[in-house]
Amino acid sequence: MGELLLGAVSGELAAAVSLAVAELVAVAVGPQASPVTAIGGTAIDATPVEVKDWAIRHFGTSDKLVLQLGIVAALALFAAVVGVVAVRHRVAGVIGVAVFGAVGAVAAVRRPVGVWTDAFPSLVGAVAGAAVLWLLAGRIRGKGSPAPGDAGAPGEPAGAFDRRGFLIAASAAAAFSAIGGTVGRRLNSTDAAAVASRDAVKLPAPLSAAGRVPAGADLRIPGMMPFTTPNASFYRVDTALTVPQVNADSWRLRIHGKGVTKPLELTYQDLLRRPLIERDITLTCVSNEVGGPYVGNARWIGVRLADLLKEAGVKPPSAGGPADQLVARSVDGMTLGSPVETVLDGRDAMLAVGMNGVPLPFTHGFPVRMLVPGLYGYVSACKWLTDLELTTFADYDAYWVRRSWSPQAPIKTSSRIDTPRPFASLKAGTVPVAGVAWAQHKGVDRVEVRIDGGEWLAARPATEDTADTWRQWSYLWDAKPGSHRIEVRATDRTGSTQTEKRQGTVPDGSTGWHSVVVTVE
Repeated sequence: MGELLLGAVSGELAAAVSLAVAELVAVAVGPQASPVTAIGGTAIDATPVEVKDWAIRHFGTSDKLVLQLGIVAALALFAAVVGVVAVRHRVAGVIGVAVFGAVGAVAAVRRPVGVWTDAFPSLVGAVAGAAVLWLLAGRIRGKGSPAPGDAGAPGEPAGAFDRRGFLIAASAAAAFSAIGGTVGRRLNSTDAAAVASRDAVKLPAPLSAAGRVPAGADLRIPGMMPFTTPNASFYRVDTALTVPQVNADSWRLRIHGKGVTKPLELTYQDLLRRPLIERDITLTCVSNEVGGPYVGNARWIGVRLADLLKEAGVKPPSAGGPADQLVARSVDGMTLGSPVETVLDGRDAMLAVGMNGVPLPFTHGFPVRMLVPGLYGYVSACKWLTDLELTTFADYDAYWVRRSWSPQAPIKTSSRIDTPRPFASLKAGTVPVAGVAWAQHKGVDRVEVRIDGGEWLAARPATEDTADTWRQWSYLWDAKPGSHRIEVRATDRTGSTQTEKRQGTVPDGSTGWHSVVVTVE
């Protein structure tokens, strides 16, 4: 039993050293080549849509951390088993470590933006881990003591457990893995040149400014989200296990494809020198369930996307253009497809460079991301943008479309109750019921609430900023003692009212009325 425990510990230490070495090598190769990141990215790509949706619902923006912890836990279990095997069969244990290295190497190379050098961190890490396991397993059996199936070196004396040698080797492995792993992760999570390039950005004054948010647009009712969502609170839903840190000085954007008569290649400074627009735009994730948190409003600064496409010679399909889809590609290989007609129909589609008065945060796409008001983010809001290709929906399916989501994704009219919270205990009397409603590029016309299935009552909508932003609303409820159910629905300016029918997020966004149950004392 003692040997088995020591073997498990040896396997864990070998795995820790392997990961630490891989992280350090990834500093030179690129953070995307880290085995945990590579395997995690592959797992995300292979995960069924329903499982991804479940993870987002239950873990929110921590879903990536949960995945990484799961990978590490699975590796720890695998390492313990390999370590136990290595006590009796050192060669078999080393083969086990090599298998993990091979898995990491293949996963890294097969990523959308993978190159052959991405295999190095996993392979070098596997070699280091195998060496540590061979050394520790040998100390457990006694230096030179051949385990069954092993051929000991000729002339080496058999011996008992080399306690001193094991402790020294194990301590060194633990210290190296702790220090090396920490240093590697920190270096991989921070690109000094990219950070410096963002720090140096001074956003020019927009030629077309948004102006002040109208008085009365932000009701400032306790428990509600503010009209403008702070950058730190803005939702983040993407597949990047490590946030790409792109150097603005070396960043390039290419515009090409069907119907492009003048292909463009632009630098970051090229964009900043162009006329900029500033707009308040509400973004919504298609994974947002009824009443969910994945919606936010910010003030964006950027270049009109239509101007760039027209300069490249692009015509909408209605004017004879051969392309009906604009595919946006991220530096991490993500692809999103937007209808060309929508991008060119006059709405404020843009390549954003600023968010709430500052350069885009790395988590929200620095240096450049794409925005198309009225479309869910998975078809329009590509972060870390690097390529725009004109093609057709018939010829190409973007990342999420290949995973059962709809290629066409206009945002559905929706509303949410922010206060009171579900299962809140309230005092009888006047209670403010308040929340937000959104119908981007259509505009919210009215909001209604009802109590306990009674008649629908008109809520007071806040002052509208634009049709592309959400709209706060409130209703003063004369609350009576008992348990009550409060529901909300919105109607947009096309006359379309939210349906009561519940639908999940797949394939094109959730539907249904948001409700909360409260107790009044």
